[in-house]
Amino acid sequence: MCPSKHFDVADATLAAQLFGQQNKHLKLIEKKLGIRLGSQGTVIHLSGEPAQVHVGYRLLEELCLLMRENMPIYPTDIDYAIRILSSDSSTSLKDIFCDTVFISARNKLIAPKSLAQKNYIDNIRKNHVVFGVGPAGTGKTYLAMAMGVAALMRKEVRRIMLVRPAVEAGEKLGFLPGDLAEKVNPYLRPLYDALYDMLDLQKAQELLETGVVEVAPLAFMRGRTLNDAFIILDEAQNTTAEQMKMFLTRLGFGSKAVVTGDVTQIDLPRGNQSGLLQAIEILSGVDDIAFTHFSDVDVVRHPIVQAIVRAYQQADQPPIEAGRSANSAAAIEDL
Repeated sequence: MCPSKHFDVADATLAAQLFGQQNKHLKLIEKKLGIRLGSQGTVIHLSGEPAQVHVGYRLLEELCLLMRENMPIYPTDIDYAIRILSSDSSTSLKDIFCDTVFISARNKLIAPKSLAQKNYIDNIRKNHVVFGVGPAGTGKTYLAMAMGVAALMRKEVRRIMLVRPAVEAGEKLGFLPGDLAEKVNPYLRPLYDALYDMLDLQKAQELLETGVVEVAPLAFMRGRTLNDAFIILDEAQNTTAEQMKMFLTRLGFGSKAVVTGDVTQIDLPRGNQSGLLQAIEILSGVDDIAFTHFSDVDVVRHPIVQAIVRAYQQADQPPIEAGRSANSAAAIEDL
């Protein structure tokens, strides 16, 4: 006979929110954890494998605590919560989900959705240089952008710099129409998209026009010193060792730098070492520099993306030479 537990919500209104319309939340928990849930009044009966039943019980406890803080619960939140508690059932979801980084122009709460994301934003708060390394869809760039916009709104910095290397992936820039700025603009478009998702159109355009927010290719950083700035280097796996050193030495007084990248998506020409890989090797242990490593567990896009990332990680791949990606396709943007 399967072990069972009983959880009493003890509040009819709260129970209705927790169960979801037509018990859809309970059905989702059953599917994800492989256990059985039955409800009678405000009481939920859990049965199944002991370890999974324990996670399910902790999940119900934590979700009730969140709802008592007037936080609405959505299926995606339950999915993220199950991943977190399956990794460490003693984790407080309130400490993670209620750590609001920024509230967008459309009143969207931007907060961490995994332990790695929570660690990432804490590292950004405490250190001057932070590296976020991991697969696409883990929120590396988006959370960095939110932290930068929040710092700007609080007047902790005077400007935001959004930087990306313009690495050719299958096409030569020379064949693209327009001047240099127009040629590299497609590489910078994802950074604009993140900015417009957080601020209303008029405010974002005003900040861009006045130079308070600057979006630029990495090559434009040479020779500059940036004070009182929040600087984000995105797709850093496509920097050379020389470019990475050049970027990191642009940091001035009162500034923070966040470097994001996916070491499995390197599009550099054969023989060029990734500046991100070198930085991970030589900067680990340096004071005021922190590293957060993400995995497929931290993917916060559609669940199918997590499955795709895991499938590629498990597939038999040919040896990767000097960190070079076996697949030179452009990296999926981390938004």
